Amino acid sequence: MQTLITPGVYREDIFPQERPELLTGIPVFLGFTENQITNEEELEKFIINQPQELTLFTQFSQPFDESIVDSYLYNAVLGFFENGGQVCYVLPLNPNLKVEEALVQGLEVIESLETIDLVCFPDLMRGKPDLEQVIKMQKLILNHCQNMGDRFAILDSLNVSTLEEIQEHQEQLNSDYGALYCPWIKVANTNSNFGYIPPCGHIAGLYAQQDRTIGVHQAAANKVLEGVLNVRRNISHSEQAILNPKESSFPYVNCIRAFPGRGIRIWGAYTLSSQPNERYITVKRLIITIGRWVERNLTDASFEPNNIKLWIRIEREVSAYLETLFVQGALKGSSPEEAFYVKCDDETNPTSVQDEGKVITEIGVAPTVPNEFIVVRLIHGETGVTTVQ
Repeated sequence: MQTLITPGVYREDIFPQERPELLTGIPVFLGFTENQITNEEELEKFIINQPQELTLFTQFSQPFDESIVDSYLYNAVLGFFENGGQVCYVLPLNPNLKVEEALVQGLEVIESLETIDLVCFPDLMRGKPDLEQVIKMQKLILNHCQNMGDRFAILDSLNVSTLEEIQEHQEQLNSDYGALYCPWIKVANTNSNFGYIPPCGHIAGLYAQQDRTIGVHQAAANKVLEGVLNVRRNISHSEQAILNPKESSFPYVNCIRAFPGRGIRIWGAYTLSSQPNERYITVKRLIITIGRWVERNLTDASFEPNNIKLWIRIEREVSAYLETLFVQGALKGSSPEEAFYVKCDDETNPTSVQDEGKVITEIGVAPTVPNEFIVVRLIHGETGVTTVQ
C-alpha cells in the first residue's frame, strides 16, 4: 500500500486471483491391490479404503502390487495413462471381504471425493461372477452416481462371446448415469495370466483426453484405443444393429470394434437410459459438469441477502459460464440466446420461496448431440451434376 501525502487520485493495480479450473475426465478406480491380508500391519501397509491420487503410471507400482492374482486393476490404470489420462485416483478395497461388501465400503469412501467425475470398477469381474452378481453390483455403482449427481460410471460387460449374452446384460440396466462397453480387450502388457481384460480403464483414458483437448461435449468414440491388440469378439455392423435397434426401449451398449486398417475403436456414445432424450453420454456429462460448476462457484452466495442484487449476480455468473460452453461448441444455436437461458428473478423466487431461505434459478440449455449418421447423396443427371431443390 503506497503512502498518500496530498489529496488527489491515486492508481493501484490489482490482479484478482483466478478461480481454479473445473477439471473433468478424472476417474476413481476401485480394485484389489493385495490378496487376503492376515495381519493388521499388512492391512495398514496397503492403505485399504484410502484413495490415492496418481499423475503418472509409475506411481502405481510403488505402493501397489501389480502381480496380484485375479485383479484387473493394474492393466486398467495402465490403459488409462496410455490413452491420454493425466490424473486418476485408485481406491484399494478390502481383500478380506466379499467383492460386493468391499464395493459398498468403497462407494461410501469416495462420496467425499469432489474432484472425480468418473467411476470405474474393473475388479467387479474378479472371481468370475455370474450375471446376477454383476448386475447387482453395477446397479450399486449406478445408484451411487445418481445419488451423488456429479459423476458417471463406465461399466464393463461380462467376458462373453454371444450376442444373446450381451443383450441379456444390457437389458437389465437402466440409468443415464452410466454406460456399458463390450467386448473385453486384449492388451500388450500381460502381467497377469488373463487373455482379455475389462476395457473401462482404456476408455476412461480416452474420456480424459477428449475432455482436455475439446470438452465433455466431444464423444469419446471413433478414436483408436492405444495398447489394445485385439477384441474378445469382433462385432459387425449388422450385429451392432441387433444390440442397439433403432426406436428400441432397451438401453444401448457401446461396442468396441476392430476396423481393418483403422485400428480398434469405440463405436458408440450411449448411456444406459431407455429414454431417447437421455441416451447420449455427452449430453449427460455436460449436464453433470454444469451442475458441478454451479456447486463450486456459487457456494459463496449462501447466506447472502436474498434480493435482486443476488439474483442479478447469479444470472450474470451462470450466463458467463454457459457462454463459454456455447463458444466451445457444447450448445446448439447460432447465438447464445438460442443456446441457453438463465432465469433468477421474483418469478422464480416469490415471497413464499424467499421465506424458506431458498434461491431458485432456472437454467435451460440445448446440448449438442453426436453426429452418428453421415448420408452422402449422389445425384445422377443426364447432362452432369444437378442440384436438388
